[in-house]
Amino acid sequence: MAGESLGDLVDVADAFQGQQSVHFVAEDLVRFDQETGKGAIRWLRHERRQSLNFNKVDTPLSRSAATEFPDTEYDRDPVLPFELTLVSDRTIRLRFNARDAALPAGDSLMLVGPVAAGGEWTVESDDEEIVMKSAKATLRMTLRPWRVTLEDAEGRVLTATRRLGEPASFSAPPGFSFVRNGADLSRSFAAATSLSPGERLFGCGESFTRLDKRGQRIIAMTRDAMGVQSQRMYKPIPFYLSSNGYGVFVHTSTPTTFDFGRDFDGTNVAYVGDEQLDLFFFVGDPAEVLEEYTALTGRSPAPPVWSFGLWMSRITYKSEAEVRDVAAKLREHAIPCDVIHLDTGWFETDWQCDYQFSASRFDDPRGMIADLIDDGFRVCLWQLPYFTAKNRLFDEAQDDGLFVKNRGGKMPAEDGVLDFTNPDTVAWYQGKLTELLKLGVGAIKVDFGEDAPLEGVYASGRTGWYERNLYPLLYNRVVSDLTEAITGERIIWARSAWAGSQRYPLHWGGDAENTYSAMAATLRGGLSLGLCGFTYWSHDAGGFVERAPRELYVRWLAMAAFGSHTRCHGAPPREPWEYDEAFVGTFRQIMETRYRLIPYLVAQSRTAAERGAPLIRPLFFAYPHDPTSWLIEDQYLLGEDFLIAPLLDDGLQRDVYLPPGDWIDYQTGGTFEGRAWHTMTAAELPIIVLVRNGSLVPHAPLAQHTGAIAWDQLELVHYGDSTADASTRVFFPEGRDTILTAHLSGQGDWRLSPQESDGGSDYAVRTTTPGFDHRGEDE
Repeated sequence: MAGESLGDLVDVADAFQGQQSVHFVAEDLVRFDQETGKGAIRWLRHERRQSLNFNKVDTPLSRSAATEFPDTEYDRDPVLPFELTLVSDRTIRLRFNARDAALPAGDSLMLVGPVAAGGEWTVESDDEEIVMKSAKATLRMTLRPWRVTLEDAEGRVLTATRRLGEPASFSAPPGFSFVRNGADLSRSFAAATSLSPGERLFGCGESFTRLDKRGQRIIAMTRDAMGVQSQRMYKPIPFYLSSNGYGVFVHTSTPTTFDFGRDFDGTNVAYVGDEQLDLFFFVGDPAEVLEEYTALTGRSPAPPVWSFGLWMSRITYKSEAEVRDVAAKLREHAIPCDVIHLDTGWFETDWQCDYQFSASRFDDPRGMIADLIDDGFRVCLWQLPYFTAKNRLFDEAQDDGLFVKNRGGKMPAEDGVLDFTNPDTVAWYQGKLTELLKLGVGAIKVDFGEDAPLEGVYASGRTGWYERNLYPLLYNRVVSDLTEAITGERIIWARSAWAGSQRYPLHWGGDAENTYSAMAATLRGGLSLGLCGFTYWSHDAGGFVERAPRELYVRWLAMAAFGSHTRCHGAPPREPWEYDEAFVGTFRQIMETRYRLIPYLVAQSRTAAERGAPLIRPLFFAYPHDPTSWLIEDQYLLGEDFLIAPLLDDGLQRDVYLPPGDWIDYQTGGTFEGRAWHTMTAAELPIIVLVRNGSLVPHAPLAQHTGAIAWDQLELVHYGDSTADASTRVFFPEGRDTILTAHLSGQGDWRLSPQESDGGSDYAVRTTTPGFDHRGEDE
């Protein structure tokens, strides 16, 4: 089922179109034990046959006879295992097998642990259906014909499984079925469910296409996307959520194709390349669905505070002198920065990863790293898990059997690919990284990992059909676990991901082109990934491929600054002093604004991660009952209080939609009504930033790196004219977690209640007025 060229995406749906496959369509529930949730479904055999009609040939499905021999050993319409688990009040699991064998109960890398029954459900049944109800959802299972219907607490139908030919149509929409492929006798499922008119669908990982996936076909298969302007993804995730009030996780590591009503508008089909189908359905609004999904697949732990500072990089710093010069110039120009990243050039030969600093260009790596740490910088190092034959480590790794092999025991690719299902490989690889982390390196860039050989045979005993998509998850985990063990901090900088990778932050958006179109696509990818449980995410400000055009760079930098994490990286130059003096001033101002907001970013990301929510989120995530919010894909919310509208051209003006409530312009103090469109103009910063009326936002005194922030001198700024109490969360670097509440005093100013102020701290609380200068007096 591989593509024509190595690395091609595999569309599992293709197996359902040709005449070489036998189709088995779900027909009726033969048996079901309400106590255990185990039962069996009868699947009716069909085949595609040519139909000549009015000068065209169609190939509809028709009932077919059994063709196996001996016919006494094979069933025409097999009865196969089915399992239903009520996981929580909002979560239902359905499992199916395309072979007559018990469904396995084994562990899964994608899940944080075993899935057990839970929640409070009542069950009623008769000869026609079984009805299961919780306080949040209803599941109706019709016995003959078999059908599952999902409803919300009010009885509104959210979605239902589709039968063959339902609805009646000459276009023959698919039914809930599986095929036996004539090429290799493998099985693949088509999980067909209904779509409502106006229903919108979101997620599927870091997808760069339109944010609303309705009408699209998305292939969930890891692939070096080579940019952000196609359907290829570095981080596909087999999960989506619907504006109708539900979400679906297809628990698989095989290639999966989602047809979101593209081939037939009223039917949604997940084509899954596995002989076992494992579906989780979640009921609720987007935040509730994500909380349920991440309860199963895990949530993002907090990365260190320093990671929220600026990461400065390019392709590539190649010497100790160059690194020291960049660090010195950052401080000379008073540009706040916390991380300097060394990409492909810190080895003796560029791109030839051997985990050792070049002896000819780095005189004293340990001393350099120590000096940088003293000056408030951390060091991040690039590497990858692929080895060319010229790499000095190639023979060692090959001789020790550390690479993925093919069926003949040889290499399935031109490069050696580390096999992370092999414990010996993990130990060898972690040994190389250990030496770097002990030098004082703060983070490892976990680059590539998307193209593990599909035809390879892994130490797990499985082929790349099952291991390719899991490869990023294993890769992320191996580096993240080691980094935490040595440094005590849970952080990587990774490009590839699969379901569950959110447990190993951070991830960034790959090699974007240097265009406004790529900037917009990057944002869509980040929003889509966040809707799959990734709290943290970043991207290369200005795009990656070429020198960033000046106006694009500054606008992209502003978007990056009002985000989870901020990195400048790509083709040189990336350093602001390589442009012009005015650019340096704007660059500095943007980063000073970010650094003042780091207390807000740290606390908001903690709050988000506790529920599996993204820090940057679409408007509908917080306003699911506002119809227009579901349409916006070029704006986002930053935590609970900020709304960001990037500038996606060289101008300083754009139309901005504001959801319900009043909003305050962060730069000018102007007030705008929500649930309306406004034409707005950026002020000093080249971006539109608004703050929710009534919010209390902590600001830090200006510092050149996060380690120098005076956390005991925060300024709490109250936005708007609300007289209600306002609260904010502050999570301090030493682990103290505080809720600060401001009250309007009788004198008309805002003060912290004595019992809620933090003893020994000198906080200031003030309100905004029109024309408020957001930078504050300390600048």
